[in-house]
Amino acid sequence: MAKKKPLVVVTRRLPDLVETRMRELFDTRLNETDKPMSQAELAEAMRTADVLVPTVTDRIDAGLIAQAGDQMKLIANFGNGVDNIDVTSALRRGITVTNTPGVLTEDTADMTLALILAVARRIVEGAHVIPADDWTGWSPTWMLGRRIAGKPPEPAWSDGALLGSLAAVVEIEKRALALDAGAGPAAERRAELSALRQRLGALRIGLLEAYPKAQLKD
Repeated sequence: MAKKKPLVVVTRRLPDLVETRMRELFDTRLNETDKPMSQAELAEAMRTADVLVPTVTDRIDAGLIAQAGDQMKLIANFGNGVDNIDVTSALRRGITVTNTPGVLTEDTADMTLALILAVARRIVEGAHVIPADDWTGWSPTWMLGRRIAGKPPEPAWSDGALLGSLAAVVEIEKRALALDAGAGPAAERRAELSALRQRLGALRIGLLEAYPKAQLKD
């Protein structure tokens, strides 16, 4: 008799290669619509699955974990951190929690460089002018932006491989451009950005919170 494969519930669409391999290895239940699962659907998954594969937007709190069936042994988070999971409650139930650390370092570095260029050279502002039909023609000072050549990034913190992992700071004509390029608990990041404000003086710095809904906090 063939050994029963573990039931794995995946909460969102993953890359095709990943889903194909999961189907080969496990009894995999995929989210074909890629619509975020409700708390009720997550609770059902916790009751029936051996493994849950959530993403960073799925909140796996103590209430959900309390409904887990005895067969639930692993929450394999598709994300760099585990801020969306009550790890303590999971461990109390004998459920292992894993994540994918380090996989986004180079990607986030790419995006950080893109943001540095976009902000310094006012790319988004310029892009908005064209569809609004507000462009009246070139002038020497229109959307001039700031030069970043010769002004290397200075890590605001030194806790990782990505420009200090939290913020890239570029000195531009006696002013500073601060880009939040990290993730983690919003409360901790607010404190860190507050320290950065004091360091840089009168500068507007925003914190973009991704969970549960993106908000720009000044």
